[in-house]
Amino acid sequence: MVPPAVSNTVPRVVATPAALTLIEGLASQHGPLLFHQSGGCCDGSAPMCFPAGEFSVGGSDVRLGEIGGMPFYMSAAQFEYWQHTQLVIDAVPGNGGMFSLERPTGLRFLTRSRLFDDDENAWLAEHPVARADA
Repeated sequence: MVPPAVSNTVPRVVATPAALTLIEGLASQHGPLLFHQSGGCCDGSAPMCFPAGEFSVGGSDVRLGEIGGMPFYMSAAQFEYWQHTQLVIDAVPGNGGMFSLERPTGLRFLTRSRLFDDDENAWLAEHPVARADA
């Protein structure tokens, strides 16, 4: 994956073509979606996909951006560990999280990552993430 030009924006979360295809299919079936990066409880550290409105985000969550036009959140505590890393959401064969919409498709969302370079980190320092309750 090629890093974005720093003169534009530096997305904190991006999706592969496979993930975008899966998102499109799920959205056509379920309507608007919402993603939340799991912190490792029941479903490990998988990105979880929900129908918008069926998962409550709050003051302990930050919005990292959008993938496939759908918002993507992570807990603020988890973000402290991952803030120097771009999340790359992929779709691979397997079972999704037990509460995640992709579970019956035979595919699952998977989080990969890469470290931001110095220029990207400088840009990101000037553009902090928004708290979900802001």
